[in-house]
Amino acid sequence: MLIPSPRATTLELELDWLHSVIQSGIQSYFGVAPAQPVYQEEYPSDQYLINEKPLPDLTNDDSAYATCVKKFNMSREERIMLLLALTPHLAPDLLDDFLIKDERHGYSHTNFGGVKGKNHAGFLPTGQTVLFLIAGRDVEKKLNCMHLFDASHFFYKQNILQLKPVENEEPALSGVLNISKEYLNLFTTGKPYRPTYSTHFPAQLITTQLDWEDLVLDYDTYDEIEEVKAWIKYGHTLLYERGLAKKIKKGYRSLFYGPPGTGKTLTASLLGKSEGLDVYRIDLSMVVSKYIGETEKNLASIFDQAENKNWILFFDEADALFGKRTQTNNSNDRYANQEVSYLLQRVEDFAGLVILATNLRANLDEAFSRRFQSIIYFPMPNPAMRLRLWQQAFGGSFELEPSMNLKKIAADYEMAGGSIINVLRYCTLMALNRNSGIVTLEDILQGIRKEFKKEGKTIKA
Repeated sequence: MLIPSPRATTLELELDWLHSVIQSGIQSYFGVAPAQPVYQEEYPSDQYLINEKPLPDLTNDDSAYATCVKKFNMSREERIMLLLALTPHLAPDLLDDFLIKDERHGYSHTNFGGVKGKNHAGFLPTGQTVLFLIAGRDVEKKLNCMHLFDASHFFYKQNILQLKPVENEEPALSGVLNISKEYLNLFTTGKPYRPTYSTHFPAQLITTQLDWEDLVLDYDTYDEIEEVKAWIKYGHTLLYERGLAKKIKKGYRSLFYGPPGTGKTLTASLLGKSEGLDVYRIDLSMVVSKYIGETEKNLASIFDQAENKNWILFFDEADALFGKRTQTNNSNDRYANQEVSYLLQRVEDFAGLVILATNLRANLDEAFSRRFQSIIYFPMPNPAMRLRLWQQAFGGSFELEPSMNLKKIAADYEMAGGSIINVLRYCTLMALNRNSGIVTLEDILQGIRKEFKKEGKTIKA
């Protein structure tokens, strides 16, 4: 027999309680004695009876749902609203009572709110449904509960749930009550939601199996990165425990610049790995659209989902959008500058860590420099650093032929770490192709030639 998980038991109890609230509300609305004992709340003009069935006790419950309820100290009304948003996903039949037709008019009771979905056959609750269960016909109490739909409420600020937008001429509370994918996933699986790359979320989660000791950088670059690491660890303490939130803007913004393959992406990945944070790489060359308004829409999708997640946002090839701003000679220039301004504003308002990466700092508008707390240069590695990179790359399961002089190779050929890894891939494939475990000097030289050819360079014989 399959034993229900603790989170399933919690949600079943909560949904059962919501069902009793729905039944009592509808029975009271029609003047029928409720199945459960009821009490009348202390609102003199209110004839609406509320179910007396006590709220499930979550005191010793450590499920994701219970943790969320306790974290925000949710009221009865807030729990009703949250459960209504969950119900279409977990127990849509609990809402079937709202489908009762008004015998006089032949359509659903408008006081219940709700809509029919395109694919969903059942009842989708709206803001009006929330107010019906909380207040019935009591206008005063409805007014007292309007804060539940305010943008300043934690439901919206923490991206837990929201009302979907409606057409301008329709009542705002006729919007469907929609729980975020993040919290739906958290409540049902117990795991954080990690969106996958799509047109709706043009960003990819990046990880690494390497560690800080595998990253080869010069001292100055390491020193700059330490400041970023310190912010990740102590930024919250600095702002809210030491009282500097009024003086220092939330979030941290860093610009990484330098030639390709010098460790910018790996550094971003390691910052996330070392502090247990997800890192999402956004390739702006993929996000920027030729269609007016689409770039802002794509960026909004990323930032909206990243709010309150403690993600690191890594914008690769940032000069695709952050290039030197043009004079507004035509409408295309004007819209391009608007896109830049929009991204800058979202970057500045983001409470987490944002890293922008570019190969050439000169490609970026100098006016952007003041927006960053740190600007970190990733130079081409010097001969000593290159030797470490060669030694690390070929320190595995392939043997180098005895005449190999990695120190000379490191001194003779200026290459970044990314290019050296490409040489490693080529050499080991060639060795396997020969059914050999030995990498030859000619393998390495040919691999270097291939890398130099990409850059339009040649190597000496």
